[in-house]
Amino acid sequence: MRERWWAPDGPLDVGLALQPHKRGGGDPTWRQSGDGAVWRTSRTPDGPCTLRVSVEAGRVHGQAWGPGAEWALEALPGLLGGLDNISGFIVKHEVLAEAVRKNPGLRIGRTGRVMEALVPAVLEQKVVGREAWRAWRWLLDRYGEPAPGPAPEGMRVIPEAAVWRQIPSWHWHRAGAEAVRARTIANAAWHAGKLEAAATTEELDRLLRALPGIGVWTSAEVRQRALGDPDAVSVGDFHLAKLVGYALTGEKTDDEGMLRLLEPYLGHRHRATLLVWLTGLRPPARGPRMAVRDYRSF
Repeated sequence: MRERWWAPDGPLDVGLALQPHKRGGGDPTWRQSGDGAVWRTSRTPDGPCTLRVSVEAGRVHGQAWGPGAEWALEALPGLLGGLDNISGFIVKHEVLAEAVRKNPGLRIGRTGRVMEALVPAVLEQKVVGREAWRAWRWLLDRYGEPAPGPAPEGMRVIPEAAVWRQIPSWHWHRAGAEAVRARTIANAAWHAGKLEAAATTEELDRLLRALPGIGVWTSAEVRQRALGDPDAVSVGDFHLAKLVGYALTGEKTDDEGMLRLLEPYLGHRHRATLLVWLTGLRPPARGPRMAVRDYRSF
């Protein structure tokens, strides 16, 4: 076991920083224990690891197990938003200003691990969350590794890129992922080395969007998590534009309207959308929800 203490230089909400990496209530890579500590698994450049993060007396306590423990602890401040630069972010709407006042510890973290963000993002393409999260759990239960150290029961580590390339079609089917998403993930896994080595968010965006099946939305979702991009807007999201429009104007809008509303926050548009989520403002629900499909029965 390795450990590290880290004192952030300002307000920090560890839960908010780590929440974007949680994929549903049963995510085998993410747990929160009764004492408030967050457990997270990762496949680092040095190998798998389990990371436990807690806060004691205003300082962050990181504990890690496995071959990737030292790498994970070195990257801990970045994971929690310690490298997040909020300079130039000026709140210009009272709704967002109130969200800032209520959430002074909001920071955008970065994992530095592209495939860990890419696989679940592709699984979430054009489906409801529960459908994608079910597939994520099935695939990690089948192909992931047991979490190193004293991790909570059932935790798994995402498999290596080579494993994603070798998953047979019938197992994608059993997971509930149709052929298009399966091919997108397998193809991206062939290019994992280049993707993981991308030095900037612009470079990663270019590499991702050159791959079949990966567009603006998926690239943004990956860059938000892997590189902590504060400006990567999830254009094409089923809910986001409506939420932004309703929170800032009282009326729902589309992607084009959302981008106009976010223009004053250029460079921090993703940060602005996070604050919109935190307002809790939601447009009135009308009509039936999108149904959960099950490709296993097709």
